[in-house]
Amino acid sequence: MKKGSFWKNYGFLILMLTGIVAGCIVGAIWPAVMEVVDGETIIIDKGATVLEPLGTVFLNLMFCIAVPTVFCSISSSIANMQSAKRAGKIMGVTIATFLVTAAIASVIMYVTVRLIPPVVGEYELIEGEVGGTLGVADMIVNFFTKPDFTELFSRRAILPLIVAAILFGFGIQMAGGAETKTAKLLEDVTNCIMKTFKIITYYAPIGFFGFFAYLIADHGSDLIGDYGRALAIYYILSFVYMLVFSPIYARFGGGKGAAKVMFSKLFRPAAVSFGTCSSVATIPTNMEVAEETGIHKDVTDIVLPLGATMHMDGSSMSAIVKVAFLFGIFGMDFSTGKALIAIIVAVFSSVAMSGIPGGGGTGELVICTIFFPDQLAVAYPIALAIGNLIDPPATMVNSAGDYVVSFIVARFVDGKDWLQKHLAAQTDSAAE
Repeated sequence: MKKGSFWKNYGFLILMLTGIVAGCIVGAIWPAVMEVVDGETIIIDKGATVLEPLGTVFLNLMFCIAVPTVFCSISSSIANMQSAKRAGKIMGVTIATFLVTAAIASVIMYVTVRLIPPVVGEYELIEGEVGGTLGVADMIVNFFTKPDFTELFSRRAILPLIVAAILFGFGIQMAGGAETKTAKLLEDVTNCIMKTFKIITYYAPIGFFGFFAYLIADHGSDLIGDYGRALAIYYILSFVYMLVFSPIYARFGGGKGAAKVMFSKLFRPAAVSFGTCSSVATIPTNMEVAEETGIHKDVTDIVLPLGATMHMDGSSMSAIVKVAFLFGIFGMDFSTGKALIAIIVAVFSSVAMSGIPGGGGTGELVICTIFFPDQLAVAYPIALAIGNLIDPPATMVNSAGDYVVSFIVARFVDGKDWLQKHLAAQTDSAAE
């Protein structure tokens, strides 16, 4: 990889990591000093907590841009779909496969974090009482709808906003779709918002510096070790998942010998996606290896571009890590009941919102608004930092998995012996 391309792919990650590390160091060497007098905590020295406004500015900017980003990008993408040209069977099988594999990945990560908790320390980060999990009926009502239009445009109503954006997008479709002035306006507004989002991200290293300096100074340096523990869990499991479950999926999709064929091609898209941190950038490589495998072009033309935006097994696993980490930080029990909601949210946030530019941050916001609505100021930047630090292996699992999913789709579209027919044709061609 060229020096310039390395910095282009990893420069922002390096700067953000530098900001986090520097903030942790400053917070550790300049801690807040407190004393308990007559049952009341008195601050003697604020320490690095005085840097908190640097992080608060970043958070406020991110919260403000998130709401219009979600509404405009989702409604615009639906409004501009060329649905008439889609191959229904291929798309249906593809999306169903995405959902199933994302759910499997989420369950595997949940079992892992239950066996190996990412947080082992005890913290007092709660700014208010953490509310209990809503019942199913209340969850459906409160998570997906709001009684008043104005309530949609709030950081605490991301899921209802997504539902509204989807409905509005389909409404535009019914009114003429991409040819309507509204669709063109939404697309233009989305592009402008994303330029604004890019400007805000330039401030991210400073924002993370201030936030983590405050966090470590106020709550202790033990948090650093728990971050390392969470990252180790994710990095190891992402490689294990790819090496163990990819051959299972390939065998199901392509039958006997499929795993061997898959492994002979898999590491090319895996390397590209890990090196670029981009599912979209990996599409050409995925198409190349899929063609070499014998998967029909009409399958790959739908599965691979769609997979680059919707197939997010790695993102599903990361969502569970974030939830488990935050539950540990806030001293909450990550019980089975809450896990079921977390898995649903992980699948939804990875599959349904992955096509949103900056969708990772939006997914983290959804997680925090559902489980930690009263602790957003603390929970969101913690989840956001984890998401950025595990981006390379998450992208690898996502993108390499796109190639593997094409095996499954090919089975349902072309029959379970599609690979054997291709291999036989290759043998005949070589004999001639």
